[in-house]
Amino acid sequence: MRIFFKTKKLQKICSEESESRKQLGAKCGLKLQQRMMELKAAQDLADISRLPPARCHELTGNRTGQLSVDLVHPYRLLFVVTNNPYPERSNGGLDWNGVTEIEIIEIADTH
Repeated sequence: MRIFFKTKKLQKICSEESESRKQLGAKCGLKLQQRMMELKAAQDLADISRLPPARCHELTGNRTGQLSVDLVHPYRLLFVVTNNPYPERSNGGLDWNGVTEIEIIEIADTH
C-alpha cells in the first residue's frame, strides 16, 4: 500500500523508531512501528484486520471519512483514503479491496 503523510513531523514519527519512542513512549512507539509495517506490507486495506489486534475501522460523527487502527489504548493511528477515484462498492460505502493509497493524518485519542 502507498502511504502519504499530512506533515513531515508525522512522517518522521511514523518512519523512525527512535522518534516514535521519543514522542509516544516505548510501548506506543513500538506498536506504531508494527502498524506501519502492516500497512506497508498490505496490498490493500482489506488485508488489515478489522478485529483485534489492529481493529481497522471507519470512524463516524465529526470524523466521518477517516479510518483508524489501534495503537496502545487510548491512542489510534488515523488516516484517510487518497485513491482517485475513491473506491466505492456498487451499493455504496468504501470498497476496502480498492484502497491502495492512504494518508496518515494524526495519532490521537478519539474517545
